[in-house]
Amino acid sequence: MTEADDAQRSSRDRILIAAATMVGENPAERPSVRAVAARAGVSTGSLRHHFPTQRALMDAVLAGIYAHIAPGEPIHDTTLPARERLVACLRQILAHAGTGNEAREALRRTYETFIASEPTEAARRTYLEVEGQMQHRVEHWLSVLVEEGALAEGDNGRRAKFLLTVVNGVTLERALPASESLLESEAATLFAAVDGVLGGCV
Repeated sequence: MTEADDAQRSSRDRILIAAATMVGENPAERPSVRAVAARAGVSTGSLRHHFPTQRALMDAVLAGIYAHIAPGEPIHDTTLPARERLVACLRQILAHAGTGNEAREALRRTYETFIASEPTEAARRTYLEVEGQMQHRVEHWLSVLVEEGALAEGDNGRRAKFLLTVVNGVTLERALPASESLLESEAATLFAAVDGVLGGCV
């Protein structure tokens, strides 16, 4: 990014980019308002104007990250069957996990941050915020299908938790040696999970 590009960005954009970069550098810590403002080259007053609370800032950062991971929301593409749309949405969650070495590195960071030792309170809060955002996102997808009549009314919170547990398992598998085609195995797992939800088994 050139200085001219940076100058043309709004202060809100610079704040979001700075905060997202800091979250990427250290996902276990919630960046402070003062640190984000300094990184973005804006005053704390300017940051507070756009994001009155640290929670508002983090919500906007996470929303931006998920929009980048999952642009276009395939759940709204009614030219496809509900089953395929929901699997496409789950695949977008998986997209950020990478495969092979990238997946192993992501798993190593997660293990060191949240499992190897007792996580700090800041790390715990950050994890719960991300988890809550993901839960909300999957519940939204399910609510779209309920409104369409493609999914019966039910406990979308429980359904979303089940689907995210499956996604977490697939993410782990991506970091481990595989004896078969990873794509075929993933597809079979995701479709089985979605079929369970759409068929009312979950």
